[in-house]
Amino acid sequence: MTDPNTPTTPAADVLAALLDDLRAESAALDALVAGLDPVGWARPTPAEGWTIAHQIAHLAWTDDWTALAARDADGFAATLDERFGTLPAAGVDPVDEGAASGAAAAPTDLLARWRAGREEVSAALAATPAGTRLPWFGPPMKPASMATARLMETWAHGQDVADALGAAREPTARLRHIAHLGLRTLGFAFTLHGLPAPESPVRLELTAPDGGLWTFGPDGATDRVTGPALDFCLLVTQRRHRDDLALTATGPTATAWLPIAQVFAGAPGKGRTPARAD
Repeated sequence: MTDPNTPTTPAADVLAALLDDLRAESAALDALVAGLDPVGWARPTPAEGWTIAHQIAHLAWTDDWTALAARDADGFAATLDERFGTLPAAGVDPVDEGAASGAAAAPTDLLARWRAGREEVSAALAATPAGTRLPWFGPPMKPASMATARLMETWAHGQDVADALGAAREPTARLRHIAHLGLRTLGFAFTLHGLPAPESPVRLELTAPDGGLWTFGPDGATDRVTGPALDFCLLVTQRRHRDDLALTATGPTATAWLPIAQVFAGAPGKGRTPARAD
């Protein structure tokens, strides 16, 4: 299997492998929700105010934006200016509004919309030249980075769905993409909290789901984060509190980073409260 995190892998192969993994992650979440009745779709998730329907609606909403960014950059900019210019001024959060609007649809319609939208995203990104910078809510992203972001969001919101259903998910090698993205967004997390981006590099040494070792960052870095890859991914997507995870930070930069780590765009997340007492 092609490893998208290997620097020598051709760009086209990197994107193809990422899109394969994105489809697999989407299918895993689809399997959790496809058989739900309306009561199941209305079940609350750990995200305050969001039901399972809101989670899937948010993914469908973001897929719409992703496809638009890949197909029509000018249209994306114009729509972004309209939606994110007028709604906040009216006291409406565009992300919450998009989730609520989608969640109001019949579950069968919402599921069909999400399925069609994620196929459109896959086709649109596959047709985009590898070096193209696609507009986004934050910095522009190349197709491979956009696919990685979609995989991360699908997995993270899938965790909320799984938690709502009391379902245990088996971690997969797809977590490698999220872990890699987690390290790449280290500077972003500091900046988001009004802190200078650290100059000291951080190395990740994470235990993969199959028991192997995943490493990211320079081998000689004195700042390190070690522990299960699953725990690191739960941390950077803010699906678990730092205290509930078996992660060890060594060095001042790594220690300061973990409490504020955030792999997704937008304002600083609220995170989750600890599940266990000290």
